[in-house]
Amino acid sequence: MKTPIRFGVIGVGLWGEVHAEIYAQHPYAILAGVCDRDCGRAEEVAERYGAERVYGDYRELAADPGIDAVAVVTPDFAHREPIVAAAEAGKHVITEKPLATTREDADAVAEAVRKAGITFMVDFHARWNPPLAIARQDISEGKLGRIVSGYFRLNDTISVPTEMLSWAEKSSILWFLGSHTVDSLRFLFQEEVKRVYSVSRSSVLKSRGVDVPDLYQSILEFDSGIVATIENSWILPNTHPSVNDIKVNILGSKGMINMDLTNNQMIERYLADHSDHPDCLVKPRVRDRHVGFAYESIRDFVDCLYLGKRVQASLDDGLKVTQVVLAIMESASSGVPVEVNYGPA
Repeated sequence: MKTPIRFGVIGVGLWGEVHAEIYAQHPYAILAGVCDRDCGRAEEVAERYGAERVYGDYRELAADPGIDAVAVVTPDFAHREPIVAAAEAGKHVITEKPLATTREDADAVAEAVRKAGITFMVDFHARWNPPLAIARQDISEGKLGRIVSGYFRLNDTISVPTEMLSWAEKSSILWFLGSHTVDSLRFLFQEEVKRVYSVSRSSVLKSRGVDVPDLYQSILEFDSGIVATIENSWILPNTHPSVNDIKVNILGSKGMINMDLTNNQMIERYLADHSDHPDCLVKPRVRDRHVGFAYESIRDFVDCLYLGKRVQASLDDGLKVTQVVLAIMESASSGVPVEVNYGPA
């Protein structure tokens, strides 16, 4: 029997704790260490999930010979340094999306990962979402005919940039959710974006002291001529039944698929002070284990390392999504369509 993979987690905020929980529970993994600049938080997570060691500096975790693989769960803009350090130390890496938020950072990460020859995955966990997997299969089998257009709406409530993320101003809704949107369409259509046109608006968040765009509305043209519209906003009212608002439409020459992935009627809950649609897909818990697709993607990375499988969301996927998002931001700034530049900086 193989030795379990010894994981270290860099960044144990909200989603870093998810990684810690999975490695602590997975039969092929051991939670060997956790790292956070907030040492008190790192100690708390380590105690909760039985991590063997605690670090205050990501470089110490990356250099530890007792660590086999590293999860980088730092804020959107802070992926480059820990990924490069882990790769240079020969550790396998899973990073949360996006790969990077600048072309220079993306190129540096790509150079380090390729030189090290490690197994590397970007956690575009929407690829594990069952409805999207079904749609991709139908598209692959030609059930919808030639794909003509797509629409993908992925929004958040305003609590995310104003309460949940202390670093919202250093990112954008495009990095936080738009990266998922772009990758999901690439995953569904199995081709690349060649041209984008986007507009953005800024007022609501600025009025609340968060200097970052409220929304982006973008049109993506794919290689085969498919046209997709994507909507990314994080100013929905907090009374929305879910923190997310996800709608998808795929139109083909022979058929169409519609998805409502948040306001579905699988379960509706009406209580004395509020009503909602409890999460049935992302991270529901059954007994002592989360079973949603956002957890399955991380578990799959462990399986890939232990069983020698190919990862589903590669370095190349991460690079291309970053390049598309950069083009969207350029278009929104310039007011004209922009060709996606897939070359290095």
